[in-house]
Amino acid sequence: MTRLADPRVVAATVTDPELPQLTLDDLGVLGDVFVDQAGTVVVDLLPTYTGCPAIDAMRDDVVAALRRAGYDDIDVRVQLSPAWSSDRISAAGRRKLAEAWIALPGPAPARVPGAAIPITLRPTARLTCPHCGSADTVEVSRFGATACKSLHCCRECTEPFEHFKAL
Repeated sequence: MTRLADPRVVAATVTDPELPQLTLDDLGVLGDVFVDQAGTVVVDLLPTYTGCPAIDAMRDDVVAALRRAGYDDIDVRVQLSPAWSSDRISAAGRRKLAEAWIALPGPAPARVPGAAIPITLRPTARLTCPHCGSADTVEVSRFGATACKSLHCCRECTEPFEHFKAL
């Protein structure tokens, strides 16, 4: 019998369709990966927010990677609980975001299990420009290329940049 690659290792190499410089593991979207008693590879994905349009592409890419690795029976589950948090982004993921000139999220809002997720309706604090380091920045749009990022501009170097939101 041929020994297949560890399914967790395989799934961890899949890149995010919206942030291709990050793997799903870097982003913290990849949850549990295991082989159940029936031999099915079970993969849990935690979307960055409910209704994330990229989740279908993530699922398809994970299935394709596992099939290339020799697995035939695969069950990818979208898990909304526990909710994904920007605190799940790995150190490598944070480094890769910074290298892509994307401002890093701060700590996620404190959550109480079973309670509503807190939201902030006031403008976000000014961010440091990832290009020049200036704190003289302004939010241009609450939503950037994806709903999990916002668009900002630096008043000093005039470069636009995205901010990965703390969720």
